[in-house]
Amino acid sequence: MAAASVCFRRATPADAAAVVPLIHCSGPAAFDYVFAVPGRASALDYLRRAFVQGGGEFGHRNHTVVELDGVVAGVGAAWGSEANLAFAVAAVRQIVACYGLARAPGVIARGLRVEAVVQPPRPGAWYVAHLGVHPEARSRGLGESLVLHLLEEGRRRGCRTAELDVATTNARAEALYERLGFRVRRERTSTLANAQGTVPDHRRMVLELRPRAVQG
Repeated sequence: MAAASVCFRRATPADAAAVVPLIHCSGPAAFDYVFAVPGRASALDYLRRAFVQGGGEFGHRNHTVVELDGVVAGVGAAWGSEANLAFAVAAVRQIVACYGLARAPGVIARGLRVEAVVQPPRPGAWYVAHLGVHPEARSRGLGESLVLHLLEEGRRRGCRTAELDVATTNARAEALYERLGFRVRRERTSTLANAQGTVPDHRRMVLELRPRAVQG
């Protein structure tokens, strides 16, 4: 039997149907807390609009897709601190476009509260996020391969460390990151909750990014 073919590529707007639910599953409670506005838009609605639009943290240009035998099986994103300001500006524009001027301030305020728990990357760090693998493709090493692929870009850019956040309720993901060498640096308590979602406590995990040894 032929081995499965795995490849990585940049996401495109055409990936929205397959990819956006996986992005949402990477932190459903936090996404719903911030972006679910009954009568206006769900978190999935907002993420889909932002993904297709392309810019910002949730845009397709910030995401990498992993394909298994030509079918989208997972997604992830990674960026450095130099993107923080541009992502904030893009988020404000996308939120206003999605929710309107009346509801946008509430969405923005909730997003800022979540950022106190899941903070943007520090200077010099490479931040990995929005990791999701399709349920039918799990337990095949795709999540690990995707993280390693994203870390290589951080090394190429000269970042000293890699960071990610994991919910304390997501033991499976934390175990994966520990196998890859990430270690818990701090834990932030969350008291954020509304009718749409309850944001769990999160752990910031850090990995030292050592350059690959030169062969030969």
